[in-house]
Amino acid sequence: MIIIFTDGAAKGNPGPGGYGAVLKFGRHRKELSEGFRLTTNNRMELLAVIRALQELKTTEFPVQIYSDSKYVVDAIEKGWLWSWQKKGFKDKKNPDLWLRYIPLHLKYKPKLIWVKGHAGNPENERCDQLAVAAAERPNLPADLGYEQSLASGPIQ
Repeated sequence: MIIIFTDGAAKGNPGPGGYGAVLKFGRHRKELSEGFRLTTNNRMELLAVIRALQELKTTEFPVQIYSDSKYVVDAIEKGWLWSWQKKGFKDKKNPDLWLRYIPLHLKYKPKLIWVKGHAGNPENERCDQLAVAAAERPNLPADLGYEQSLASGPIQ
């Protein structure tokens, strides 16, 4: 089984943000993080899941993703995502990221599990550290999906 932990952070929400992910398979471990100059916490939570799944090289093993984001976990596990998709993501936030997530979901069929944030889970805490540190890096790039949505009006 492939185990993934993810977390996202944004200072100011919106503000500088980042994500962190830890991927574990047997004795293998990989950490991912990236920051952006202006974004939201929910975008970083979802992007952490997307980037972690993009790192996978096989569909041979089941995938479990642990996240402290009810937004991400509930959208997927309660099936809201598929309803949003049918309605063209009308009045929903972050459609650019959800559209990136869907093919990854169909390919890897991950099970998402909610974990309480800041509750002492070492891997969740590590992801939080990675996300916060990524948000604090200098010269952060743009989260183009978010910044373009600001230019075109409210996030849809």
